[in-house]
Amino acid sequence: MINIETKILKTLEKMPVSLQEELLHYAEYLQEKYNQNNGKINASNQKLRSGILEGTFVLPLPDDFDESLEDFEEYMR
Repeated sequence: MINIETKILKTLEKMPVSLQEELLHYAEYLQEKYNQNNGKINASNQKLRSGILEGTFVLPLPDDFDESLEDFEEYMR
């Protein structure tokens, strides 16, 4: 059985130079795209630290925040 590299090289040898150049550009594009995606995957695999933003976003809530709203009184009965 022929390995993939040998098969690619044999196919490449049969191509005219113009197609070889196109194939090279496409292979470089694929490699760049792979590197970008691989970097994103590695970054997303990093562990997140919980509580890192604790206390950063504090909303001023009114004292009666937990009280039922007058607009919904008829639905609450």
